[in-house]
This record gives sequence, structure tokens and C-alpha cells, in this order.
Amino acid sequence: MTNFKYAAKDTTGKTVEGTITANDKNEVVAELRKKNLVAMRVDEAGAFSSRPATTKGGGGFFAPKPKATKQELVIFTRQLATMLGAGLALLESLEVLGDQAESPGLKMTCHTLLAEVRGGSDLSAAMAKCPKAFDELYVAMVKAGEVSGQMDIILERLADYQEASESLRREIKAAMTYPVISMVLVLGITAFLMLGVVPGFRAVFDSLDSELPAITKFVLETAEWMKANVITWVLGLAGSITGFIMFKRTERGTILWDRFLLRAPVFGPLARKIALARFSRTFATLIRSGVPIMGTLDIVAETSGNKIISQVVLDSRDSVRAGNMLSEPLAKSPVFPPMVTRMIAIGERTGSLEVLLEKIAEFYDAQVKAAVKSLTSLIEPILISVMGVIVGVVVMSVFLPILDVVGKLGSK
Repeated sequence: MTNFKYAAKDTTGKTVEGTITANDKNEVVAELRKKNLVAMRVDEAGAFSSRPATTKGGGGFFAPKPKATKQELVIFTRQLATMLGAGLALLESLEVLGDQAESPGLKMTCHTLLAEVRGGSDLSAAMAKCPKAFDELYVAMVKAGEVSGQMDIILERLADYQEASESLRREIKAAMTYPVISMVLVLGITAFLMLGVVPGFRAVFDSLDSELPAITKFVLETAEWMKANVITWVLGLAGSITGFIMFKRTERGTILWDRFLLRAPVFGPLARKIALARFSRTFATLIRSGVPIMGTLDIVAETSGNKIISQVVLDSRDSVRAGNMLSEPLAKSPVFPPMVTRMIAIGERTGSLEVLLEKIAEFYDAQVKAAVKSLTSLIEPILISVMGVIVGVVVMSVFLPILDVVGKLGSK
């Protein structure tokens, strides 16, 4: 048996230090967990030090910043949960993750967390200081883990949530890659024909000394205008796109765009299903992790990805604060289908809200995958048809005058 000194956090966030006699560090961590304490550092007596550590890396403008990509964060969360579940102390786990991190941003994130936690901060408070890596949902769930003393379990749930969300995002991105590339090719071929091919036929048509068909005149005049004003229309197109992006970033622009997305004929139902899947999964994960209902609604509104849904959730928060059921204000909104609000109402009455929310998230995940697949199948023939029409119009505009002249020569 060996004497171990430890530093741990209790459910109020207070740092507790003491000594435990045990066979190894894992036994110390397990004993602390029984007391609802989160082990921060465990060392043999005499080797213990609770002094703050400095972050590694130099300063300056080009120094790495605490940040992480979604893929890096999924791996980080899963590994941290596994280490804590295996009995490693929090500081030791952060040290290992920092040492093995490949990207400078994630390495800097781990070193920042390590320094903050060694300095006496809670892990959630340390993560809140790295907003480029950890969003509000992540911080809230870690805080819930600190309060409940089940950090490894909460992190496992968080990792499951991240993996499900990332999987859905990847499927949507992969499914939309082909249509986007096809659209770019259609526009590129059209520009090539109008700028490089059609204008060259002007001299040929003038030498025919015959009245040109209306479609030929239209295509020729359009191609010549595009070639003569290429800088104007390119700058105009770029300015329009830039202006749209800037307007969309404003509060009013975001609201109008999100409302348009939900009402769009083809993409509206898909955008709605994606938003409902995200709402349900986030809500279920937070509730299951022990985050208070008011805090959960704030985070769900912040991470919904759609301002219209966000406003509905915020309105429902005010209703819940007044003592009403959550399903009542949601049922008044046309954004939430009756099936969703009824299942939420049943969950509230039976005390199994998180279970039913997970079922809703799974249902809409499947709906989104089916809708994306159907939409991809629909877009492909549409793009082929558009390309066929463009090429057909150009070919007709070129060959109609030639065929007309050949016909006249044949009649003579």
C-alpha cells in the first residue's frame, strides 16, 4: 500500500486536497469517484505539486490559437472519456492528449486547459475560455459532468452526440457534392460557348447575306454583350454574391433567409427535417446529462442553426418559466409538426422526455438521409436537361442559318 496525495473537485466546484492509502492511482480515482469527486491530480506522497503550469508554445501574432476542428473534437472527447473511465486523473489525461495532438491548434487547446485546471479552474470554465474549440453545448455538458461526478459518462454521451451530428453532416455534404460540381460544369461550359465559340460565327453569318433567325440573333447579341462586358458582369455577379453574404450575416438577413429556407418548395422540407433532427438530438443529450431545463432551452436555441426555430424555442422557454408545459408553445408554431409536439407532451407526462426526443432525432435522421438521396436523384436529370437545353439552343442558333442557306441553294 502506498500513500497518494490528490487534488479533486467536488460537486460545487471547490478544490479538495487530501491523502489516500491505496495500491495504485486507479484505485485512488475509483475511491474519489465514489465520493462524487472528480480527480484532478493524483501522485505519490512527496511528488505531489499543485502549482500552476505555464502553457507551452511561444507568443506572437503567428502563435497557434486554442482551436479544434469538428473531427479533432470528436476524437478528443472520446479519448478523454476513455481515459477518465479507465481511472486516469484529469490532469494526466490532458497531458497525454496534449502530447499526442497533431495539429498546433488542438495542442495549444490542451495546454491551455492543463494550465487553467492546474491553476484551480474547473474544466468547464477552462473550456469556456477556448470558444474556438468548445461551444456552449460542450461547456454546459462538461459542467453537468462536474456537478454529477460522472464526467466520463457525460463525455461518452457528448462523443456519441458529436459523432451522430458529424455523420449526418458528412452524408449531406457528400450527397450534395455531385450536384454542386455539375452546376459549376454547366455554368463553365455555358460561359465557354458564349465567350469562345459563338462570337466566332458572326463573320460567317455576315458572309451568308441572309436574314438570320430570331434565336440566332438573340444568341449572337447575348454572346457579344457578354464578351464586350465580361469585366462588368463578372464584377456584378461577384458583388451580388458578396452583398448577399453580407446581408445574410445581419440579424434581419439571417431571419429572412432562414424563413425562406423553411418555405422553399424543394429544399424547405429538407432544411426543416435537418433542423428538427438537430433540435431533438441536442435537447435529448442535454436533458439526459442533467443540464437544467432552462439552460437546455437556451443552448438548444443557440445551436438550432435556424433563427425561426431558435425564436420558437426561446418563446417556449418563457412559457416553461411561467409553469406551462414545453409542448404547449411548440404546438402553436407551424415549424414543429404535430407528431413532434405530441411525443414531447407524452415525454413530459411520463418523465421520459429524453427517450422520446432521441426517437424523434433518429426518425428525422432517417428522413433526412432519404430526402437527400431523393433530392440528389431529382437534381441529376434536371441538370442534364438544363445542359441539354443550353447546348441545344447554341447548336440551333449556329446551324439554322447554315441550313437555311443550303436549302435555298438546293432549291435553285
